[in-house]
Amino acid sequence: MKEQTPASTVRVFIALAPPDDAKEELARELAPAYEAYPRMRWNRIEDWHITLAFLGELPVATVPLLRPRLAELAARGRPVELALRGGGHFDERVLWSGLEGDLEGLHRLTGEVRRVIKECGIPFEDRPLRPHLTLARSRRDDPSSVVKAAGALAAFTGRPWRAERLHLVGSNIGRGPGPIHYRDIEAWDFRGGR
Repeated sequence: MKEQTPASTVRVFIALAPPDDAKEELARELAPAYEAYPRMRWNRIEDWHITLAFLGELPVATVPLLRPRLAELAARGRPVELALRGGGHFDERVLWSGLEGDLEGLHRLTGEVRRVIKECGIPFEDRPLRPHLTLARSRRDDPSSVVKAAGALAAFTGRPWRAERLHLVGSNIGRGPGPIHYRDIEAWDFRGGR
């Protein structure tokens, strides 16, 4: 039996996560789509998140550089009030739910997170934030499912909720068969204004 060696890199992003009841509310809205489009690659509800910065594959030794700086940012930061709303798709391949609420605060937080990353000397692709929650991906031979599921989600308006924590997340992408799974490397409560 071959011994597994620890990975020297980890795929990393920084995110917010809706609370469980907000995710469950959206999952109930998606129930007909789950049934109608079982071939879509649905993200697990426990993995739903709002990416603020995607760092990609990083050396494991780089991750500790981020921890104290992100902890400081969260200690100063305030929760962001958001709500899930509607649905759409990217290139007929990725199904998402949009966000409403304090989008200005979300953009400000994203800018602060990305400044920390740059100050830590970690290169990443600094794309403009398009606030969304990724729900599923289509199979290559079935792009119409994503478009139909997005249309069915268009009228959805979720209840408001507060993003209370900043998450440093790692994923297992490219590390074997099966679905992608995410895990918190660490998470910090927003404590500003308390």
